[in-house]
Amino acid sequence: GVIIDPSGIVLTNNHVITGADKVVVQLADGRVFEASDIKTDPETDLAVMTIKSDEAFPAAEMGDSDKLDIGDWVIAIGNPFALESTVSAGIISAKGRSLDKVRRAKFLQTDAAINPGNSGGPLVNLDGQIIGINTAIFSQDGGYQGIGFAIPINLAKWVTPQLIKDGSVRRAYLGISMEPITAENSDRLGVKPHRGVVIVAVIDDTPASQAGLLRDDVVLAFDGRKIENVPDLQEVVERLEWDTEHEIK
Repeated sequence: GVIIDPSGIVLTNNHVITGADKVVVQLADGRVFEASDIKTDPETDLAVMTIKSDEAFPAAEMGDSDKLDIGDWVIAIGNPFALESTVSAGIISAKGRSLDKVRRAKFLQTDAAINPGNSGGPLVNLDGQIIGINTAIFSQDGGYQGIGFAIPINLAKWVTPQLIKDGSVRRAYLGISMEPITAENSDRLGVKPHRGVVIVAVIDDTPASQAGLLRDDVVLAFDGRKIENVPDLQEVVERLEWDTEHEIK
């Protein structure tokens, strides 16, 4: 995990603390604290908790993950295989990756070494700002094979305040089931692959049905933002204020 506020707010992964009867946080200087006010969002695999002290804690600065480019250098910090305060370096290999186990996140992919024990630790840029939370790896043997994934910090910036305030995350919705545009269905729909999403079902009595959306409609843009895949549309919609009007192309 990583301290993100001097008051003692710690950001980590939901899967790091799921099922724990007690969560203990040990700092790099050796101090140990029992965490309280543990709140989780399984949809993004994020969690926050609080540790308390009479003194302010050193806190990491959050960066802007939207400004990252493929090829930018990053540093992963964590405790792989219980080796404390391990640092590894690499680049951003890709952006917008999807993982089946985490429904509501578009991951940063990096070749910085991430192993079991890195989960919840920060991925930082060369200015020392957090730009991601290390979360998962792709591996055939359980160890590092050059492909790791981190939750973008801008997603955490949206999730964390809601967890702290309400204990849950409030998401807006349209009321549709959708699929990506693929080489197999693009000709039938009259669009190019990876250029929008196709609606496969519209749920009754939802904003989508009230707006007249239909099965086989292809969503190309939402409020002027291009939609290329399912996570694109989920991301832009879920962060909207409820009961507001928006333009769909």
